[in-house]
Amino acid sequence: MAKGIRLDADELLALREALPGSGKAEAARRSGAIPSRQQGSGMDLREIRAYVPGDDPRRLDPAATARTGRPHVRALNEDRDDVTLLIADFRPAMLWGTADAMRSVRAAQHLALMGWQAVQRRGTVGLVIAEASGARSVAAAAGDAQMATLCRMLAHRHAEALAAGQAVASLAEALALPHRLAPPGARVTLATLPGGWAGAEDQLARLARGRRLDVALILDPVEVAPPAFALPVEHGGLQRLARLRGARLSDHTDRLRELGAAGRGITS
Repeated sequence: MAKGIRLDADELLALREALPGSGKAEAARRSGAIPSRQQGSGMDLREIRAYVPGDDPRRLDPAATARTGRPHVRALNEDRDDVTLLIADFRPAMLWGTADAMRSVRAAQHLALMGWQAVQRRGTVGLVIAEASGARSVAAAAGDAQMATLCRMLAHRHAEALAAGQAVASLAEALALPHRLAPPGARVTLATLPGGWAGAEDQLARLARGRRLDVALILDPVEVAPPAFALPVEHGGLQRLARLRGARLSDHTDRLRELGAAGRGITS
């Protein structure tokens, strides 16, 4: 498959070497759901919540599990040190582009870079992927091995998205998952297209409460600098001439600010 359409896990892994000081960085905390204890980090219980894939089974709470009939884990205050959650939009509207890469590919590259930066800070990183059929997630954990797993998952799910149908889905399900995966104080980065959160504004606003929510708006070149001439557009067997209009980024960033999130355009 052509470069820019296929998402290559090795390219996402290689982004680690592009970080300043990556060759001299201290070793990240060991991989796993429990980050190693550091100076001043507390071990007091923050909450007991439902288990999600990737949680350390050593934190299972027997009483809550027995009471509810569903696995529950203990979340400790030390987990709040530096948690980053990445949300990739792989719905059909993202599987498109007019330059050297589709929006979805550029979104994954941006998120992978954010993830490697978190690992370099010795933070933990988790992932949510929005697809036409629903959403998938990986709980936050620390270390290079965790980030490598996320890179491979991004590449695999992107390939599956390319082969899937064109069902229309909102981000509602994907934006509901982070409430369990990202504790208060966490950094959350969503990579989507301008207005991609339509139908999920309530979930977006709720996610922004108590968290740092950044929305990377993946812009296509025709949105940044649309051609001055009309183009033929075919739909449903009909063909018409239409002029493309550039995206008014401020409209989207202003709305995101109202919802408690920060938005910025990503052009490359």
